[in-house]
Amino acid sequence: MSQVSIRVGGEWVVKMCGDGNLTLRELGQSCAHPSKTKGGADQPSFWVRRCADGALLDLDKPIGNVLRNNDFVDLVMDGDCWSPPIGPVFACAQTEWKEPTEYIALDGESLTTCDLVQLGKGLLKIKLTEKAIKKVNDARDVIELIIKENRVVYGINTGFGRFAQTAISNNQLKQLQDNLIRSHSAGVGNPLSPERTRMLLAVRINVLAKGFSGVSMETLQATVAAFNASCLSWVPEQGTVGACGDLAPLAHLAQGLMGEGLMWSPESGWADATAVLQGHGLTPINLKAKEGIALINGAQMISSLGSEALERAQAIARQADIIAALTLEALKGTPKAFDKDIHASKPQPGQIEVAFRMRSVLPSDLYSSEITGEWGSYDRVQDAYTLRCCPQVHGIANDTIDFVKKILTTELNSATDNPLVFAERGITISGGNFHGEYPAKAMDFLAIGVHELANISERRIERLCNPSLSELPAFLVKEGGINSGFMIAHCTAAALVSENKVLCHPSSVDSLSTSAGTEDHVSMGGWAARKALRVVQHVEQVLAIELLAACQALEFRRPQKTTPPLEQVHKLVRSVVRPWEKDRAMSPDIEAAHKLLLEEKVWEAVRPYVEEYRQMELKTAL
Repeated sequence: MSQVSIRVGGEWVVKMCGDGNLTLRELGQSCAHPSKTKGGADQPSFWVRRCADGALLDLDKPIGNVLRNNDFVDLVMDGDCWSPPIGPVFACAQTEWKEPTEYIALDGESLTTCDLVQLGKGLLKIKLTEKAIKKVNDARDVIELIIKENRVVYGINTGFGRFAQTAISNNQLKQLQDNLIRSHSAGVGNPLSPERTRMLLAVRINVLAKGFSGVSMETLQATVAAFNASCLSWVPEQGTVGACGDLAPLAHLAQGLMGEGLMWSPESGWADATAVLQGHGLTPINLKAKEGIALINGAQMISSLGSEALERAQAIARQADIIAALTLEALKGTPKAFDKDIHASKPQPGQIEVAFRMRSVLPSDLYSSEITGEWGSYDRVQDAYTLRCCPQVHGIANDTIDFVKKILTTELNSATDNPLVFAERGITISGGNFHGEYPAKAMDFLAIGVHELANISERRIERLCNPSLSELPAFLVKEGGINSGFMIAHCTAAALVSENKVLCHPSSVDSLSTSAGTEDHVSMGGWAARKALRVVQHVEQVLAIELLAACQALEFRRPQKTTPPLEQVHKLVRSVVRPWEKDRAMSPDIEAAHKLLLEEKVWEAVRPYVEEYRQMELKTAL
């Protein structure tokens, strides 16, 4: 190992450690102020805490045994207080992160929501394409020429917003950009998680790589280097109105890159931004003309949070179909309502796909069930709407997801600066691409569409728990009375659904005039994206409860078995949650089922069967 960053009395010191055989005590003594001693000793008394996990370290251990290269530690003198905690506890928690080896090439034109989520998880590094590098350099040449010719252009040598008519002299251009970032760093609330900050930074890099911003290649490459080292700024989640872009969050993002405020990395936890950058061999960016505004214009927080909401919504939507099928089987329902011809007569794409997914795991000519008998032998004519109408209700959620995906994919690859630089024409033009109305509306649509998956799921949970509807033991437990079973799990689902009904109120129908009337219509998309994410999480949790309830209902059908794909789902759930013989705390089980859904394990369990059924239907159609 070569170096360690040490915080002493609020100041950061970088110490070279050679081969790592130096003890922590010797390292600390070389940094600590000798004026504080204990019991008249000649040497100062202190403790050393590793920033990444808060662990107190044995002072007599060699550095190489307990620290890695570029690790961060706190040195606290006897009688001093520990460094105050920075923000909420969850913000300081370290996420598991292994430095990736694979790269994704960003060009401002081809980033997908799936790619972005992978970047957020820290699974990929970023590099720029040659085409992107050329476009960025060409746009920067236009900016340099404007400055050289002393032309007055908004965002380059004027004030911003209401101050657009105020010209700024060339010797104040750097101060103009620095002041812009500092003044706009006015967010409040909890910080974005490291994963969400990575996503935000990745989208901003992609937008800059498009070549319409006028940023220098030096600054863009420094931003890429910070991303690849997972050096992530402190970005409060509240403060954007979604036009002129997500100004406050993006300003905080830029502030950390400037070496100001706080920054997080897997090695350091939250620490001084300059120290974090230096600990990874990086230097703070030095803003040039136009670069401050280039870093903060655009609805990238709406789009990045929206991309996570979208990808999670897509995952839970297809798993909702499988869970609904499991409930149908546990209740001895009929699959007749999913007949191919019914849905061909109302050819909504999402509806057709949901009906197919449910058909593919329910009793059919391919898969039989001991619970409900052979295909076509059902006595029941039809089921309640929450079972029979799954394709119609789940279907619109799927079509909404597809609609939102198109909006967000375009948004992720759009130039959103103001002014935009058109290198081929050698000009800049002011416009309004920073306005977040598109992703804001899309997020409100997504919340409303996906919420219905929880709304209908909660009613299916009721059918499973209510003996007058299910013909199963009340609340799916033996010895009811002494045991309550799923009684309160159903209440939890109802509470989440009720919260969603409030969260689904669209935020994008609101607008408040800001910036002294200059920015007189805004999207309020930041809140739209944050609450869409919360709605999706509630949907996942409600469906996790239904998954547990349906599997418990199957226990009362034993020894009969359902279809092979649904048996695989039951087996998966039982690998993490045992059946309920008597009451126990349910929160850990709900959490375990939620994790299965987050990791798409339910879908992976049935996917081979779904594809096998698809091939059978294709052959039958020929």
